[in-house]
Amino acid sequence: MAEQHPSKAYGKVYREQTADVLKAFGAFNDAVFSKDREIPRKYQELIALAVGLTTQCQFCIEGHTALAVDAGASDQELAETAWIAAALRAGGAFAHGRIAFQTAAEHRH
Repeated sequence: MAEQHPSKAYGKVYREQTADVLKAFGAFNDAVFSKDREIPRKYQELIALAVGLTTQCQFCIEGHTALAVDAGASDQELAETAWIAAALRAGGAFAHGRIAFQTAAEHRH
């Protein structure tokens, strides 16, 4: 298990300063990851892991990996999820390259 990030202790600021928002966020998160959803829990967590890998969120990667494993995800599924995230990041750079070409063309005229 990964070591707890030192910033975890500062979560109390949310509880002390914006408890109402934190409560609403928790309810939202619970609704999104509800067992009553059509997408099975393992796939919910693999999707969340892919997003965490894409956004490079350490907390999301650690949390959703553990939850995916708890839901039955295999190492093969974790690896494929990482490759999907890598392909999406690469695809984004490829697609956004067209914006650079467009900007360059407009700048030259």
